[in-house]
Amino acid sequence: MATVTGFVEKIKFRNEDNGYTVMSVSSEGEEYILVGTFQYIGEGEMIEATGTMTEHPVYGEQLAVESYEIKAPEDVTAMERYLGSGAIKGVGAALAARIVRRFKADTFRIIEEEPERLAEVKGISEKMAMAISDQMEEKKELRQAMIFLQEYGISMNLAVKIYHEYGPRMYGIVKENPYKLADDIPGVGFKMADEIAQRVGIFTDSDYRIKAGILYTLLQASAQGHTYLPKEELLRHGAELLKVTEDAMEKHLSDMQMERKLVIKQKEEKQCVYAAVYYYTELNVARMLHDLNIRGSMPEENIQKKLEKIQESENIELDPLQAKAVMEAVNSGLLIITGGPGTGKTTTINTIIRYFESEEMEIFLAAPTGRAAKRMTEATGYEAKTIHRLLELTGTPGEGDDTGSMHFERNEENPLDADVIIIDEMSMVDIQLMQNLLKAVNVGTRLILVGDVNQLPSVGPGNVLKDMIASEQFNVVKLTHIFRQAAESDIIVNAHKINEGERVDLAKRSRDFLFIRRENPDAIISAMLTLITQKLPGYVNAKPFDIQIMTPMRKGALGVERLNTILQSFLNPPDKAKPEKEIGGITFRLGDKVMQIKNNYQMEWEVRNKYGIPMDKGSGIFNGDTGIIREINLFTEELTVEFDEGKMVEYSFKQLEELELAYAITIHKSQGSEYPAVIIPVHSGPRMLMTRNLLYTAVTRARTCVCLVGLPDTFHAMAANQIEQKRYSGLQDRICELAAL
Repeated sequence: MATVTGFVEKIKFRNEDNGYTVMSVSSEGEEYILVGTFQYIGEGEMIEATGTMTEHPVYGEQLAVESYEIKAPEDVTAMERYLGSGAIKGVGAALAARIVRRFKADTFRIIEEEPERLAEVKGISEKMAMAISDQMEEKKELRQAMIFLQEYGISMNLAVKIYHEYGPRMYGIVKENPYKLADDIPGVGFKMADEIAQRVGIFTDSDYRIKAGILYTLLQASAQGHTYLPKEELLRHGAELLKVTEDAMEKHLSDMQMERKLVIKQKEEKQCVYAAVYYYTELNVARMLHDLNIRGSMPEENIQKKLEKIQESENIELDPLQAKAVMEAVNSGLLIITGGPGTGKTTTINTIIRYFESEEMEIFLAAPTGRAAKRMTEATGYEAKTIHRLLELTGTPGEGDDTGSMHFERNEENPLDADVIIIDEMSMVDIQLMQNLLKAVNVGTRLILVGDVNQLPSVGPGNVLKDMIASEQFNVVKLTHIFRQAAESDIIVNAHKINEGERVDLAKRSRDFLFIRRENPDAIISAMLTLITQKLPGYVNAKPFDIQIMTPMRKGALGVERLNTILQSFLNPPDKAKPEKEIGGITFRLGDKVMQIKNNYQMEWEVRNKYGIPMDKGSGIFNGDTGIIREINLFTEELTVEFDEGKMVEYSFKQLEELELAYAITIHKSQGSEYPAVIIPVHSGPRMLMTRNLLYTAVTRARTCVCLVGLPDTFHAMAANQIEQKRYSGLQDRICELAAL
């Protein structure tokens, strides 16, 4: 056995999941290579390691570590070396030397017990002094946390996430309710939390476990878009998950109601079980909609006269339904305008804007995504923002969930200072975003909601637009007339045919709606590659990266995952001049097209001018945002993505789980976007995925040309498949209950 005591000079390799590390250690002028599993260790730390010397055929002599201890540096040289190693952010070698010169052997005690005294050293402010002290303490606590969590079989990578999420509260949470980890930590599912619970000693039929399982089942349902589950479904799914009887679960439902964790509502013959947060969100939304839904008293003939003047001066010609929409907008506190492509929604919005402009009213425009807001701006000539930006999302990362302590500055206490608010692409707005929007809208402000109810519902829980229309409690104008110019587009004509269940003639020659027959997945991929690299860019006057491949599914021969790997190899092949980073089975390469796959409210962005100087900055990158990788720095372990509108975002390599390649995307992720051309593979797939409204949504994403590649029979089967995945939402019921009071 051999023992080495010295400083960690460099971490050469580290597997974040299991802690296996290769590092060089400097001891009395000699360099040693140490290999082994270390719970947590950083460069600059002092280690005493014992193990066996082995000879590696490539790397030479190594110490295979069997036991080790991290020592606090005791002499001034060791202290200076640790502080200057980069272990403490903001402290370099020169500053470390000044600190140790000032406090000598007392340095570490001063940092821990009297950190304010660090400000006696030139170049250290009081704020920096406290930051140095906090980092020293955190390193010590993090190391202890790693040791504790590894006892429960938690990997290094997850252990760091858990510690950063909870801090010292972590110990109590792991011992008392490890199921909370499944709610709060990406990468920890119920099953992993359940394994930890078993190690802690929480039994299969324990009340704690069953209650956590019920809430987790409802949380999983919300990820599928549901705000509640019928009791029978909840018990069935929960019993499968927990491996207990439905009776063992059912007896806890009334207790959880008493604890205000659940709300159970009767709906006809069924009981609907809500996680309390979603029930009260729906109730709040219904109440606020009810309060906004007031009627104006301006005489119709006055509005009519003004509208005729605007049409004349702006050279706009409205059909009767569009004119009705403008009239209703003037006299309604709340109005819904719905209609498919080519029915004149944009012209209607523009006329409404001109009307209120002439009244010198303050008008705000917004949409759920950056791309949808950009389209709205282009269509109206009036600045549109994302709803998040309109509501002034702000704050700093915190504990609890992925929003941290982010919050909207605009709310009931600080409402939007507007006379008219117009929201486009309403089908994408989920129940939680709707609640935040309504909180910021004063009674008396006109709220105009525009959307296509036949699009796919929101990714988040709820079915807001559909439920509002179905409640029959609000003014709704449905635009149905397809205008002559739009009727010349087969994209628009065929989209309406798909929606109405009429057969589309795929053999008809068309300039903008093409069907290319291919029999098998590989032939489909080959045809799509030809389209994207050779045929379509010149035809639609766009770059290959602007043309979007969209597919119904993630897995399978024509799923997103396989397509992205193949498309990347053709559109952005490996090159020595292009750095790349492989993580989680995905290789990210300089120049790749990527997509953000979760809302990250605290991710900071900046818009830079051509000299790289920031011109604008803010926070918030959202699920579905796409961009291009502009830089990969393997030294600092950072990757820079340029999103729409020139927003530059820096990701650490640890954050890359929030990105995926976007050469191909699911049709769900395309909502609110528009592309010069769209390519859709049409082959076999699960019946629940191959639906009419999925096909309709995909076709309506194309501006100039849509290309479908595959089997005509599959296309016709999709167009005929009216199955809509059942979405359990109760907003319609809440609205009708309030109206009946």
